[in-house]
Amino acid sequence: MDSLAGLLIVAVVAFGVPLGLGLVPRLRLPAVALEILAGILIGPSVLGWVDVDEPIRIFSTVGLAFLLLIAGLEVDFDRLRGRTLHLALAGYGVSFGIALAAGFLLKAGNLVKSPLLIAIAVSATALGIVIPILKDAREIETMFGQLVVAGASVAEVATIVLLSLFFSGESSGVGSKLVLLLAFGGLVAAVGFFILGAEHSMRLTGTLARLQDTTAQIRVRGAFVLLLGFVVAAEQFGAEAILGAFLAGAILKLVDRDQMMTHPQFRLKLEAAGFGVFVPFFFVTSGIRFDGHALFASGSIVARVPLFLVVLLLARGLPALVYARLVDSRKVLVAGLLQATSLSFLVVVTQLGQSLDLITAANSAALVAAGLLSVLVFPITGLTILRRADASSHVAEPAAA
Repeated sequence: MDSLAGLLIVAVVAFGVPLGLGLVPRLRLPAVALEILAGILIGPSVLGWVDVDEPIRIFSTVGLAFLLLIAGLEVDFDRLRGRTLHLALAGYGVSFGIALAAGFLLKAGNLVKSPLLIAIAVSATALGIVIPILKDAREIETMFGQLVVAGASVAEVATIVLLSLFFSGESSGVGSKLVLLLAFGGLVAAVGFFILGAEHSMRLTGTLARLQDTTAQIRVRGAFVLLLGFVVAAEQFGAEAILGAFLAGAILKLVDRDQMMTHPQFRLKLEAAGFGVFVPFFFVTSGIRFDGHALFASGSIVARVPLFLVVLLLARGLPALVYARLVDSRKVLVAGLLQATSLSFLVVVTQLGQSLDLITAANSAALVAAGLLSVLVFPITGLTILRRADASSHVAEPAAA
């Protein structure tokens, strides 16, 4: 098929999925999961309409970069402090320990090649999916919401750093990679301080304010330069490109707080460019790349999907018990379900693992399928529990009165 025709089909799918969900509001399914499922449908695994050619690959790569940029913007550094930070760090420590133990058990059963890669994969949380869920449930500002966001944020940062440290494409040892990562961190900090310093220039800030809502869209262009600059720098320092993209978002979050509300539409414009154009290409393309033939090659491989789902739930769900002193048992359960929701990072890890020959196509497909199930099942279950808890509390209030 002509490459532009394939690009058009992916664009139509990216447009049609959210539109279809909007027309059926009772169908409370995450668009991300349906975009991947639609990609599987149009890809080689089912209909064979589209293959991943160069134009689609480029759009998908930029989409992944935008996804990580926006994930970096989602991290609320004001909340990552004090008791909340300590609990989030403790929770992730427990999570990674469980994930690593599960990885070695799977290795002992000759089910996986790299226990560490599996541990990193299943200890992540889909921050970009969890935050909208908490916002819709009006829990984002509560203690419960803050704990979940903090736990998801720590998991997001830690897994990206660990993946860059142990599984970048470079052949150097871990010690050398650590030095390079520290050097890259120094570069990121230097750029952040430079941007902070530049903000004190009245002439520069005035020019940015004048150009930000014109056809120049200067702030959006600047963010795109920062994104690509950090992606390229990360690769030069032997780290994963996703680390650079994530840190670009984190730097924007830290240095561009806009307390005077001089550019309130900036974040909205970035999300429009990302979620409106590029990010859906990443998810649909991930579905196209999905190897359904490898997944259904045998019953034993299909059986790995629920196995990986259980591992994901144990690794990210059980550590929510550290929140038990601050929230009630129902919300601890919901926190565990939300933290166990993961998909985009599983897609990234499996694609990287296959390129390094550390994970088979079958296990890659099974892990992504488990991630799809987590996105389809865990948030809906968690929201149902939250609504029932709210309903019971509203009923109990008049009785108590």
